[in-house]
Amino acid sequence: MIKASADPQWLPLYDALASDVRLHIIRMLSEQSMNNKDLAERLGLSGAIVSMHVKKLQAAGIVTSAMVRKDGGTHKMNALAVPGVEVLFPHVRQETRTFHEVVVPVGHYNDHEVYPTCGLATTSKMIGQFDDPRFFLDPERVQASILWFGRGFVEYRLPNFLLSSQQLEEIEISLEIGSEAPGVNRDWPSDITFSLNQKELGVWTSPGDSGEGRGALTPAWWTDQVNQYGFLKLIQIREDGTYLDGQRMSAVGLHDLAVQRNQWTLRLEVKEDAAHVGGLTLYGAGFGNYNQDIVFRTYYRSM
Repeated sequence: MIKASADPQWLPLYDALASDVRLHIIRMLSEQSMNNKDLAERLGLSGAIVSMHVKKLQAAGIVTSAMVRKDGGTHKMNALAVPGVEVLFPHVRQETRTFHEVVVPVGHYNDHEVYPTCGLATTSKMIGQFDDPRFFLDPERVQASILWFGRGFVEYRLPNFLLSSQQLEEIEISLEIGSEAPGVNRDWPSDITFSLNQKELGVWTSPGDSGEGRGALTPAWWTDQVNQYGFLKLIQIREDGTYLDGQRMSAVGLHDLAVQRNQWTLRLEVKEDAAHVGGLTLYGAGFGNYNQDIVFRTYYRSM
């Protein structure tokens, strides 16, 4: 997240956002990474003009570009470098929020039940073989930076660092996630259920398993024909309900959770009887478009 202010140093950022074309580029890159040629074709503009717009977005820190292998050649692929921009005005006093943060690698699950298509990989190699659930028990799984399955669940146990003198105000969970199609298919909906401490928070329908263009962080050895990147989702649980990317997902609030003293239990699941059984892919640091693992925060105030 870029946190800008009214200082003149941020003028390149504001200039980068002051263009319909550049805003359109941001929207397209939020869906998939693209090279300048693809952007030019979609926008109906010349390559030189698109290159100028991309350079402005790069200078502002909004877009990052990297050379990747694709279709037998090397291409300079563009992707969003940040999930958003926040502008802080000097006359607005910002309240400092205190929180505990736990960052969980995607392979550090404590329980699972998965069905093909499925698999795991580190940033350097596959763990075991494709479509063999037994490798989800392999001790090397803790090194995984991506995992996927057709249906089932993975469950993580995280430490609860809240003290008796700290009042929980909000829980925030951030992760990059998407569907799991055989190969890739951007039109492959999947109903993914999020649960915390055995309480269902709600269901998000992933639109597909993106793969038109490589992810910004996709390792060079990773083939083009499988999962590339997902969607960065932000879950917020407050007293009045659960929100996904700022939109209310359910009425489940903090008071509905059975808070355990020492741990939180987070489950990500595609149920067998879901309307859309389209699987789940979870991207960690080193894969996808966002260089992060599962980020779990508990905001609190001292009593």
